[in-house]
Amino acid sequence: MEKRQDAASLQSILAERMTPPGHPNAPRTARPRKRRPPGPGRPPHPKTVDGPLRLYGVHAVEAALRNSERTIHRLLMTENAENRLRAALDQRQLAPERVSPRDLDRLLGPDTVHQGVLIETEPLREPSLADLASTADAGPLVVLDHVTDPHNVGAILRSCAVFGASGLIMTRRHSPPLDAALAKSASGALELIPVALEQNLARALAELKDLGFLSLGLDDAAETLIEDEPFAGRVALVLGAEGKGLRELTRTSCDRLCRIGTRGPIASLNVSNAAAIALHLAAWRRRAM
Repeated sequence: MEKRQDAASLQSILAERMTPPGHPNAPRTARPRKRRPPGPGRPPHPKTVDGPLRLYGVHAVEAALRNSERTIHRLLMTENAENRLRAALDQRQLAPERVSPRDLDRLLGPDTVHQGVLIETEPLREPSLADLASTADAGPLVVLDHVTDPHNVGAILRSCAVFGASGLIMTRRHSPPLDAALAKSASGALELIPVALEQNLARALAELKDLGFLSLGLDDAAETLIEDEPFAGRVALVLGAEGKGLRELTRTSCDRLCRIGTRGPIASLNVSNAAAIALHLAAWRRRAM
């Protein structure tokens, strides 16, 4: 009986420490942590919960552990996850708190695929457009116009990492938070690809033009094929949300519009698939130069 009470007490403590206020499972006595003021430079990406940012999943957490720019406050792992991430833990000299899969199920919900690991962390510091431009000779930038699905954005980030994009730009509103769902879909790419959030996308495209970028908007109705683009110099690939596509102001702010050549009965692609094809083509063209 005492062992059962001890186990129940441990789970209660974990829930009190990890569950943010306002969550359905949050205890009434839970209080938000006091946060340290941000350091110099642009502020971190905004949070979507009252408390530290959470990341889970083996690949997302391993990438966060290997990212020296990522500040980690707390790390919870099962024994199996700790064994899988031993090298990354040793690199950061971190000792995780041991929990059971059931503990994490209780904290995150039974349908969450946490793979036995959860961390509390600070958001990454946000780069400016000038920061992204400083590395843009290595690969194109990807600009997303009101793409709100975190799984799509995560998949796009992964394609950015695979095909050598220099960065991702999204609107500050009408974009998914850079948290657990997106990070898990990105499979570690959130730690590798810098993400800038801009208040006004048309103004950001104008600034990119001043920085020497050619903005290519992907539009199903465009006459020009993206396969005919040379991808010479600095290029920003602009993609819109599924269904709606590019907004009118974004469309007119692009230097050119183009479409992916298709032959089948369906003429449009999922936005993450379209991004992957465009990035692969850009990488192939640059390789041939």
